[in-house]
Amino acid sequence: MIDDSESPRRSDATPDAGPSAAAGPVSDIESPPTAASLEQQVAALEAEKTDLDNYKRRLRNEMSEHETKARETILCDFLEVADNLERAIASWKEGGERDVKSVRDGVELVLRLFKAKLDRHSVTPIEAKGQPFDPHVHHAVSQAPSAEATPGTVLYELQKGYRAGERLLRPATVVVASAPPVPSPVASRPDQERGADHRVVAGGHGHRHHGR
Repeated sequence: MIDDSESPRRSDATPDAGPSAAAGPVSDIESPPTAASLEQQVAALEAEKTDLDNYKRRLRNEMSEHETKARETILCDFLEVADNLERAIASWKEGGERDVKSVRDGVELVLRLFKAKLDRHSVTPIEAKGQPFDPHVHHAVSQAPSAEATPGTVLYELQKGYRAGERLLRPATVVVASAPPVPSPVASRPDQERGADHRVVAGGHGHRHHGR
């Protein structure tokens, strides 16, 4: 006779194989980084930091060199203006103090040269006289009443203002127009008032005299 009591035990043993198979082999689990791999990562980060520091240093040197060259270009332009002023003064001394026209022509020539140099560096004057006062480009030092100029506009320009490109280099120093004072009504003169009082008093005395 066959004993069937072992059959349930065999059927129970079959599901036990499932979890062990699902867990997979132990070799698939990631192992922690070794000291050697950590040292390699640190060395790579230090190398990147060194490259970044070298790039920043090279960039600063290039910017400094660019600023130096730009400054030298501007200074050379100023030297050229100074040279022409010296020539104008020398020509004036050689021609005598009576040669005023020669001096004036020389100074005007130097001024034109100087304005050309300013224009070369994108330095342009700011319009001021007759313009509405703008605190962004005008520096008002005082106000002056004017019957011709519109109140709030620039009446006089004491010192020119300039822009360097789109940036304000120096504001224009100006005097702003204000409304002229309103004339007060003409008041009676004191001597006229005294004369009127005297006539009233005199008239009163005369009336009393005729009453008697």
